[in-house]
Amino acid sequence: MSAPDPALVDLLGLVAYGELLAFDRLAADARLAPDLRRRAALSEMAAAEIAHYRWIADRITALGVTPDEAMGPYVEALRAYHDSTEPKDWLEAVTKAYVGDAISDDFLREIAGGLDGPDRRLILDVLHDSRYAEFAATEIRAAVEADPRVANRLSMWARRLVGEALSQAGRVAAADRGALTALISREGVDVPALFRRLTDAHTARMTAAGLNN
Repeated sequence: MSAPDPALVDLLGLVAYGELLAFDRLAADARLAPDLRRRAALSEMAAAEIAHYRWIADRITALGVTPDEAMGPYVEALRAYHDSTEPKDWLEAVTKAYVGDAISDDFLREIAGGLDGPDRRLILDVLHDSRYAEFAATEIRAAVEADPRVANRLSMWARRLVGEALSQAGRVAAADRGALTALISREGVDVPALFRRLTDAHTARMTAAGLNN
């Protein structure tokens, strides 16, 4: 069996660890939910994330690499991001999901463009599930409608989140993992242009949720 493409293993490891963390965070966020309906919704989404993790982990294993090996390089950086952006309440939790997760997913979709068809489709299928984003946006809009003052607090929180998320994405794209940088280069992606697209998409999401940029 030929050695697996290191860029593919790196990207799959990053996606797998992101899905594992998403499961952990959704399970924790469910405990912040103000009622059982919301708690049940988040618990169901957590179950979906662990299923997504399994898809990616199975593909990593098929390449002859253990999921632990593939995910290992990302543990410190992603844990640092989540530890530094721990939500204090329900609305901060859903805003973190809506803003931080979306930036991360946009970034991964861009990188996945350099993969061959089956692996690109696998990653896009994992990232395509937008139920939590729609759920979070609905919660944010309802909170702002009920109390317009909430918009300023959540907007400031969102700006902090996007700064942290873009910083971590920049580390991955530019320095931390050479194989991922090579994957981006295969497609001739202009990194500054990539970050402009990420920022533009973030701006549109903020507006859609009733928050200030």
